[in-house]
Amino acid sequence: MPNFWKSSGIHLLERDRNGWLTVTPDFLRAYYTRPEIHPVEESCLAEHALFERLMAEPFAEVDEAEIAAIQDRDAAENYRLLLAFRDHLVRHGTVESAYAALFSSPTPLSIPPVFLDQLVHLIVHNMLRRIADPMRARAGELFFREQVVTTGDGQLMLADAEIVENWTKTGGFGGLGALLAESGTPMRGLSLDVLGEDNRDLYWERSDRFDTAIDFRFTEPALDAFARVVETWVAHFHGLRVRVQPQQSIRDERWSWHIGLDAEATRLLNALYEGKMLDEGALSRIIALFRLDFEERGDVVETMRGKPVWLGLAMGSDGKLRMKPQNLLTNLPLRRRN
Repeated sequence: MPNFWKSSGIHLLERDRNGWLTVTPDFLRAYYTRPEIHPVEESCLAEHALFERLMAEPFAEVDEAEIAAIQDRDAAENYRLLLAFRDHLVRHGTVESAYAALFSSPTPLSIPPVFLDQLVHLIVHNMLRRIADPMRARAGELFFREQVVTTGDGQLMLADAEIVENWTKTGGFGGLGALLAESGTPMRGLSLDVLGEDNRDLYWERSDRFDTAIDFRFTEPALDAFARVVETWVAHFHGLRVRVQPQQSIRDERWSWHIGLDAEATRLLNALYEGKMLDEGALSRIIALFRLDFEERGDVVETMRGKPVWLGLAMGSDGKLRMKPQNLLTNLPLRRRN
């Protein structure tokens, strides 16, 4: 199978009998060498000593006195945050369990957003590791990387927000760089390659650059690829088979359940469900709708049997898409299992 997303760090992990990713010493060492943690020449002896001990024994218990002995208060707080995250990972055993527990605990752990995105990156990589479809891998990036949405010339393009911002600042797009932030600017006229049928395989060698764009219009391959990733996510976490199909609108007299896949989509779908009128500007921020059906009627609560779950993606007023894949963990109408 194609080798992609080396930056996820999946090579540092192992899999349990269910195929979930188990925490290893080398995986933890990668966190200890992050620039926020790795000592610098000016670091005190206590900070150097703690770092060396953790590199030798990644699972070593650390008491508060060791952290308090670090002279740099910011460095000490970074250790507190990282070790709390490490303990959460170790306590739950797998990356998937640790991620899910962040949204089910009555006292959820507060972790930096970058750590959350890294967990999702690993999970999606694990889910898709055997695929041969580059479009599905690119669609999977939506789960853990913010996207810039641009429209124009009948297109609806998604491009990586970090790459767009960096290239715009450095002039990577030349004189057209500033135009990228404006809705209505066609991406095909800029320097990003748009994945299509004729060039899709270029994704593999550039997967860690996150520098390809996709056309997310209805009937385009990228939209269907995203639907397949959603199906895989639900199967990976819940062990359930679902069918997800792109839709142009919600036409359902029995509309009973919906899930926004981001904060803006949640707000807009809630308003539509409640019968509120939305202006054209608000409606235009909905970039994709999907119908999710369960293959087994008994997988859902009784009131939802035979009914679809509607899904939506929307961009914020700043033209960015910030997906929240955890909504597919906590908000599906699943029947409780004994």
